[in-house]
Amino acid sequence: MKSTSSLTSSSPNNYDIEQEVLDRYQAGAKVQQPSLCCAVEYEDKYLEILPQEIIEKDYGCGDPTLYISEGETVLDLGSGTGKNCYIIAQKVGEKGKVIGVDFNDEMLKLSRKYQSEIANKLGFNNTKFVKGKIQDLALDIEQAQHWLKQNPIESIEQLSQFETECDRLRQETPLIADNTIDVVVSNCVLNLVRPQDKHQLFAELYRVLKSGGRAVISDIVCDQDPTSKILNDPELWTGCIAGAFREDNFLKMFEESGFYGIEILKREEKPWQVIDGIEFRSLTIRAYKSQKQASSDFQQAVMYKGPWKRVENEYGQSFYRGEKSMVSHETYETLTAPKSPYRESIIAVSSQKKKLEELATEPNQSNGKTSCCSS
Repeated sequence: MKSTSSLTSSSPNNYDIEQEVLDRYQAGAKVQQPSLCCAVEYEDKYLEILPQEIIEKDYGCGDPTLYISEGETVLDLGSGTGKNCYIIAQKVGEKGKVIGVDFNDEMLKLSRKYQSEIANKLGFNNTKFVKGKIQDLALDIEQAQHWLKQNPIESIEQLSQFETECDRLRQETPLIADNTIDVVVSNCVLNLVRPQDKHQLFAELYRVLKSGGRAVISDIVCDQDPTSKILNDPELWTGCIAGAFREDNFLKMFEESGFYGIEILKREEKPWQVIDGIEFRSLTIRAYKSQKQASSDFQQAVMYKGPWKRVENEYGQSFYRGEKSMVSHETYETLTAPKSPYRESIIAVSSQKKKLEELATEPNQSNGKTSCCSS
């Protein structure tokens, strides 16, 4: 994987980022902390069944729940109080499924506290909350903790045994299996992951999604790399500032991880905060997991509608406004599928070869009548 400049800055080394984040959000699960979030307006009708405690102690910077459809399986990274999960549960319906992942015991306790109550209001239970790290979605932390209780670590050898057990759990009973999720959402959580774990985080996003699945992520981004002063302030790390992605590199992280159709859905014009002259704002993006790699067998055609004179896809193929372009079957499906992010800009054009094959296999239905196009 290519490196991204915003992640090569020197990481803070005078405190434990992960522990600082855990401590602050455990406190936030007990007592509301308004400073942990931006002001976000959610669709009122989906909040009506939620207990006030879940609403008050939820922290985020956007609303990825707007982009969910009925019947989908959705994974919420850093699910917190479960607010986004319970909103999504109403949208995906009884045939859908919602999985919330969090590493914070207090937040998990709060999200599970109202699970039965909300299920009774809905008439079905389609939510599940599990303990895990979002940069290591294969490891079921609760299973690992159970093993530790039975096998306390008192030596380097026992530590090695624990690591082997964790690898076994990832392989045999993964928390989130490969290619099982329609949509991954997250609300102001990716920035809280340690810099050295962020490439792994994006690889995990990609791994768990089905082919053609999508990620819808709201997070805090900045217009310049954070200064050393910002990076070494524990409160700014836990406050979604120090770990913010530089805006341009945030999108590049998805591209370099294999995503396509990457699109900014919402960008707050006004910064949430300005620190040391650097603007920090909320950004919501959508990105799709690539389907099969495009082959070199170009037998189908599409036409780009415009308005740009020319556009280029992730594989470097250019499409010119109003001109027919030959593409592989895989690219054709990517561009024209019902849920394709490109569909509104593309006209599907059958290839001449395909037309001839279709004509050759059509039964003769003329019944002796001459077609208007026959000679």
